[in-house]
Amino acid sequence: MSSARLSDLLAHRSFVRFWLARLAGTTANQMMMVALAWQMYDVTNSAWNLGLVGLFQFVPALVMTLPAGHVVDRLHRGRIFAACMAGQTVVAGLMAAATIGGFVSRELILGLSVLLGVARAFQMPSQQALTPQLVPQDLLPSAIAFATSGIQAAIICGPALGGALYAAGPKWVYLCGVVLFALAFGFTISVRYNHRPSHSAADWKTVFAGVAFVWQRKVLLGAISLDLFAVLLGGAVALLPIYARDILRTGPIGLGLLRAAPAVGALVMSIALARWPLQRRIGPRLLGAVAVFGLATLVFGVSTSLPLSLVALAITGAADNVSVVTRQTLMQLETPDEMRGRVAAVNTIFIGASNQLGEFESGATAALFGAVGSVIFGGLGTLAVAGGWVRLFPDLAQRDRMVPEAA
Repeated sequence: MSSARLSDLLAHRSFVRFWLARLAGTTANQMMMVALAWQMYDVTNSAWNLGLVGLFQFVPALVMTLPAGHVVDRLHRGRIFAACMAGQTVVAGLMAAATIGGFVSRELILGLSVLLGVARAFQMPSQQALTPQLVPQDLLPSAIAFATSGIQAAIICGPALGGALYAAGPKWVYLCGVVLFALAFGFTISVRYNHRPSHSAADWKTVFAGVAFVWQRKVLLGAISLDLFAVLLGGAVALLPIYARDILRTGPIGLGLLRAAPAVGALVMSIALARWPLQRRIGPRLLGAVAVFGLATLVFGVSTSLPLSLVALAITGAADNVSVVTRQTLMQLETPDEMRGRVAAVNTIFIGASNQLGEFESGATAALFGAVGSVIFGGLGTLAVAGGWVRLFPDLAQRDRMVPEAA
């Protein structure tokens, strides 16, 4: 990104405030995920319960996300995002109080996971739909690249900081989370934009309009569902506490490094894509990236070396970032503004399924086959998905440019 375009972006104060809000909120969320996973494993010593943390976040998000998309198109997107930050501040505060008071339990962690899932149902579509409102259309690609780089930096720093604070005491993770979520709330309520609400009546047809929109555009459906199944099968995040403690023989700091490693790869790739954006052979490169994701997952699954595991996870993050940037760019280019909240809600369901439901899948298969067997199964499944999508979505597999020449 040129210095001139960066200066143009930074001149839009609401965009900068919202970027800072997302940076603080994402850092806090990543810290929380490290602490919740480690505490759940400490309390229960169960891979199954690690998976349940993801499932209990996914189910409420699945139920609420489509209605949330309709709400996002009708109400002020910044205030919705701010409310999500306030809710997560409460969750972090409750975990801090429970840790200090010594009454952390499996049931408490699962109950608060439900609240996190509800907050995420409204947070993801609101933040995706708000960004295009804060900058001119010609700056949107640069804004997405800049925002993605910042979020990846937060995903790197958050787990590492969470692991370091957890080593000093889990209460410090949650107290720091309270501060960061509160900062995110403060930045967001100062965001100003020209709100143009959708005037569609609140009925089932309008709520599911985003589903119909994505279903009718097979290239978009293929890109979103490819990411869903690749991360659903290949995600090993839920099992990182097991790898950190029992296989790689490292502690909470090592767990933080493992959680940060995919984001390091994703950050490097996002910088590369901002400098050299994908212009030709979009489809083949997307499917190739998913295959690389699967291969790197297999390497991580069999590794007993911390450096090799970190490299493998970094490669999975870099490969996944190709899918993320391609999917988000396609979605923004093909969606009118009055539909962005509902289409973003559909995308959020796919993301939530790939992350939270993927954590449950990893925990469930680890309970059956062991952690290593679970990760190997997931890597092989991801390779199978990459091959299967060539036949299921030929338009995506043959896509050359991001914007079709006919357009």
